Amino acid sequence: MEKSKEISQDLRKQIVDLHKSGSSLGAISKRLKVPRSSVQTIVRKYKHHGTTQPSYHSGRRRIVSPRDERTLVRKVQINLRTTAKDLEKMLEETGTKVSISTVKLVLYRHNLKGRSTRKKPLLQNRHKKARLRFATAHGDKDRTFWRNVLGSDETKIELFGHNDHRYVWGKKGEACKPKNTIPTVKHGGGSIMLCGCFAALHKIDGIMRRQNYVYILKQHLKTSARKLM
Repeated sequence: MEKSKEISQDLRKQIVDLHKSGSSLGAISKRLKVPRSSVQTIVRKYKHHGTTQPSYHSGRRRIVSPRDERTLVRKVQINLRTTAKDLEKMLEETGTKVSISTVKLVLYRHNLKGRSTRKKPLLQNRHKKARLRFATAHGDKDRTFWRNVLGSDETKIELFGHNDHRYVWGKKGEACKPKNTIPTVKHGGGSIMLCGCFAALHKIDGIMRRQNYVYILKQHLKTSARKLM
């Protein structure tokens, strides 16, 4: 779309003079061939600030051009695992030298933020299709049906330490202080696998608190156990 032309100061003054004489915004727009929205903006600015001078944005000129910005976004969308360091090098090779923080700010403006990757079960296509078939076949089942279904799941418990990824806030030079580290042992100290089952699901509104937990046990645990005996 073609960029709109700047309205001259003389034309701005004519708009204000016509408004003062009682002309409507629509009449001024038609007479001076200026968009009604522009007329309204000029008149409003005059009423509030007593001037018709256009506002100019101040601040440092952006280092990354719109074209480079589109390139950064496109690269990330093609490969979500592209690092800010990789993008910095890519721009440097084209003659644009920026910092990693600048690259991140550009991506932030497009709602692209770095996050830790979440761990999910490795599913093959046949697994995905089977889960979809199950969800389609049972999506309309009511609560009565699910109360008679026994579900199971398994988990691995580390005997020492944790196998998850954690962050910690700390100052420079404090990375190795005990309070900022997680103790480990060779080979992880071993682990055990546990398998459990559940016979009913109960939706929790808000945060799970002690009172909610006790209520669920009283209301559902004994009832579900008797049904499955």
